[in-house]
Amino acid sequence: MRALMFCAVNQDRTVRTSEVAEKCNASENHLGQVINTLSHEGYVNTLRGRGGGLRLAQTPEQISVGEVMRLLEAATPFTECFHADGNTCPIVSVCKLKPALSRALEAFYTELDRVTLEDLVAGNTGLEQLFGNPAT
Repeated sequence: MRALMFCAVNQDRTVRTSEVAEKCNASENHLGQVINTLSHEGYVNTLRGRGGGLRLAQTPEQISVGEVMRLLEAATPFTECFHADGNTCPIVSVCKLKPALSRALEAFYTELDRVTLEDLVAGNTGLEQLFGNPAT
């Protein structure tokens, strides 16, 4: 989400991955993987070469935080019992916690579905100061 927020604050230009990594305190390697996923799913456009970098592929109003979080977190099970292949919990067949966790997790994502990237950046002068174009 920080990479998308950075791009949203800097919509007027193509930003470099190294710049995003530095400002977002993220490893370039991890960020590269995230950007690859975001590009593949149509959230950002990437350009290779000397003038390369990334830009939002959609307007901030079109990007749902819930959708992005589901996309980026889907491969990580919330708890062991949510892991189809690696579940070794001895009480899984009688546990009543998993359904409650499933409902709570769905409520979490439902709430995030109500938030757009625009909601996170519009009028956020503090974020603009942290992420803004260094040329301005």
